[in-house]
Amino acid sequence: MANDASTVFDLVILGGGSGGYAAALRGAQLGLDVALIEKNKLGGTCLHNGCIPTKALLHAGEIADQARESEQFGVKATFEGIDIAAVHKYKDDVISGLYKGLQGLVSSRKVTYIEGEGRLSSATSVDVGGRRVEGRHVLLATGSVPKSLPGLDIDGNRIISSDHALTLDRVPQSAIVLGGGVIGVEFASAWKSFGTDVTVIEGLKHLVPVEDENSSKLLERAFRKRGIKFNLGTFFEKAEYTQDGVRVTLADGKTFEAEILLVAIGRGPVSAGLGYEEQGVATDRGYVLVDEYMRTNVPTISAVGDLVPTLQLAHVGFAEGILVAERLAGLKTVPIDYDGVPRVTYCHPEVASVGITEAKAKEIYGADKVVALKYNLAGNGKSKILKTAGEIKLVQVKDGAVVGVHMVGDRMGEQVGEAQLIYNWEALPAEVAQLIHAHPTQNEAMGEAHLALAGKPLHSHD
Repeated sequence: MANDASTVFDLVILGGGSGGYAAALRGAQLGLDVALIEKNKLGGTCLHNGCIPTKALLHAGEIADQARESEQFGVKATFEGIDIAAVHKYKDDVISGLYKGLQGLVSSRKVTYIEGEGRLSSATSVDVGGRRVEGRHVLLATGSVPKSLPGLDIDGNRIISSDHALTLDRVPQSAIVLGGGVIGVEFASAWKSFGTDVTVIEGLKHLVPVEDENSSKLLERAFRKRGIKFNLGTFFEKAEYTQDGVRVTLADGKTFEAEILLVAIGRGPVSAGLGYEEQGVATDRGYVLVDEYMRTNVPTISAVGDLVPTLQLAHVGFAEGILVAERLAGLKTVPIDYDGVPRVTYCHPEVASVGITEAKAKEIYGADKVVALKYNLAGNGKSKILKTAGEIKLVQVKDGAVVGVHMVGDRMGEQVGEAQLIYNWEALPAEVAQLIHAHPTQNEAMGEAHLALAGKPLHSHD
């Protein structure tokens, strides 16, 4: 292995996804000499196989639904079907534009970008393409890939992952989605909008099971209304090919058949065979273990993003990468409060939240110390105009701060910014109630909910 002794970087980053490139950009901005190594495309899963392409599909589905339902708004339109090739072109154009912009950013910050498959070769070096890249510190940011279950082989034909679903050359007539978490319900929602007969299989007792139970129930009600079928509370047993599709059998013997099976049970870390354990980096089930400052047990190595056992969200990767860069540059850093991270599931209707669930709050503070309030979007003028149903639920410590905001309804992801401020600044309901929210907006529902919680409801019943 040739050692490029001419340069010892301040920071060598293995992986150019959300966490890796955020660390590179911020590190370079702070004067660090940074090398960024990526074997595929800069931007990683989020840009090419995750956040961005799935939201493009969901928006195309939203347009399809609006065309079908246009007459209820007095607009005569005809829905003639989905041109999947054109949908993919639209999606790919969005990705391409963002990709070019990101490449330009990395270049303008004078980050040394190295294409190739890297492997950790020491506590301070990464080998890539016959070259040894040395650094004073190494950041591992190799991300994640779709997971499967024992005995369930994802073949890319009838049994597919989210990666395959993003490039599927047709709209399936029917689909089984294994997994009712974020990935599963987003694809179920998009496919239903495209005209697919969809059934979601979730082994736990609710869809989006990590959300507040009220949000899960509201989504389930909305999915029933849309004709999206789901089976809850029974785990997967096996999948087999039929003459023209796939049959899924559950642990209770119940069977489901469809044209394709999407395996959407989550994503697992990419760490095997990359030299991590050989260099003494502590791992658990493939995840690299870190402290609250993203430091591994090896002093010169940090790790961020889907590779570590924190929330698998692109914006979490950004924050973790920035934290590492700022720590290495000598700035004062504060550990991330993961409860304070906004979470959005972009199905129709959207599910958004910040903070802790009512159940978690009762567990922490005691049932008698927790107050919960629900504000129905039926009382919100803009939501009425949009014909969306849902609720904003607030969870408060009695006589104290709001510790959870849970929202269901179209465009609720756009309301999560204020919710984030309310949680992270430990706002009291009366303080939020003093703020004037524009009318008519969906954002106004946030203000109305806090008015009600502060004991002075306006457009809601006492």
